[in-house]
Amino acid sequence: MTEMKPVSEVTAVKAPVLPDAQTVTDVKHWTDSLFSFKVSRPASLRFRSGEFVMIGLLGDNGKPLLRAYSIASPSWDEELEFYSIKVQDGPLTSKLQHIKPGDQIILRPKPVGTLVHDALLPGKRLWFFATGTGFAPFASLLREPQTYEDYDEVIITHTCREVAELEYGRQLIDGIRQDEMLAELMGEGFADKIRYYPTTTREESPKMGRITTLLQDGEVFADLGIEGGIKPETDRAMVCGSLAFNLDIKEILEGFGLREGANSEPKEFVIEKAFVG
Repeated sequence: MTEMKPVSEVTAVKAPVLPDAQTVTDVKHWTDSLFSFKVSRPASLRFRSGEFVMIGLLGDNGKPLLRAYSIASPSWDEELEFYSIKVQDGPLTSKLQHIKPGDQIILRPKPVGTLVHDALLPGKRLWFFATGTGFAPFASLLREPQTYEDYDEVIITHTCREVAELEYGRQLIDGIRQDEMLAELMGEGFADKIRYYPTTTREESPKMGRITTLLQDGEVFADLGIEGGIKPETDRAMVCGSLAFNLDIKEILEGFGLREGANSEPKEFVIEKAFVG
């Protein structure tokens, strides 16, 4: 007869602990292809609004599968927010889209990136150019006090294929305008500096067209009442989108006389090269 061990002697089977694990606190699905989520913030993590970190899950082989994600929450927030696409056959997002509160993800707490105020020379008007989930770093910077301390006007352009894909940005900006805590943090009237310019390329909406085309034909300037277009003396810009979009906007900005900058050499515009999608 096999001797039964006391419960205290039975070795417990422990669930695997993820390296650099953080706990998911909230998940929201915006469309069939877009979702956002929040996770706990490591106590030691310090970052500048606009930077990105590596996050992910364990792959099927048990090794970390990581991708660069811009932090959508501002540097002062107690949680970290991210905004993601869903790729059904994607190595990471095919799994990441199924996370729920209480789950854990891997987060490597080493923030980097070029979409930071330090990489730009002082100016008066700041442009944010985003497509798709490239809105994420600007979700952070739109809630950063320095944005409104440094600039008289902040223009956020967001181009997506369909109206529903603009909803994350629209709700975030509406929330900023109505947030009393942000008004107290940044000063009354800060939200009056925000000018939101959403466009769609496939589904009909109040403003149709690619932002690149609207810049080249001057329509965006007519719509916003900006005379003379973008000027290197006053305008600064940050760009986050697909590789093709980044290159197109870069060419347009350089055509206006702006120069690309970096953390080590601030200029008139910066591009987030880590983002593709």
